[in-house]
Amino acid sequence: MCESPWSPCCTAHFLMDSSNEEALDIIVTNVVATFRTRCHLNLRTIALEGTNVIYKPEVGKVLMKLRKPKITASIWSSGKIICTGATSEDEAKLGARRLARCLQKLGFKVRFSAFRVVNVLAVCSMPFAVHLIDFTKNNRPIASYEPELHPAATYRIKTLKATIQVFSTGSVTVTGPNVQNVATAVEQVYPLLFECQKPLCK
Repeated sequence: MCESPWSPCCTAHFLMDSSNEEALDIIVTNVVATFRTRCHLNLRTIALEGTNVIYKPEVGKVLMKLRKPKITASIWSSGKIICTGATSEDEAKLGARRLARCLQKLGFKVRFSAFRVVNVLAVCSMPFAVHLIDFTKNNRPIASYEPELHPAATYRIKTLKATIQVFSTGSVTVTGPNVQNVATAVEQVYPLLFECQKPLCK
């Protein structure tokens, strides 16, 4: 059972158009979060005594992987840690706390602080194909499409700090600062895409 209406595999609770009450699935594929330990971390100690770690001295960090939840953390000696791979904000926070406990067990006086989600990546599929040239013409200058460089049209919503990549198949990729903004971005772009849907093949 999903804890949040925007969790992975949950269904977005908005109607796609007045004549169709089918809802749209928004699947979160990656949540990036950061936190601080408020103490100095000896990377060599973590590399020698930690589990599932990769030491990268050339860039001054250690990578540590957790299995449950499945996240990868980049750890710097300053105590800054970036976690990637979670599929919900709750999972990202759980993984960050477990990582902090792992560091505590290695002897560091870690104080879990300044946790925040900084980026969310999600995907969804429209129930129709999209005419990208029409979509771009209708929504300039915030929409752009350069097919010789990338197969998707780009649509940016500054107020949400969200970027949407739209493919002609109807597949959509969204990045934003949090899950709620990503979901709101999909809600806002849907009617614009609906206006530019390709005719159904007979």
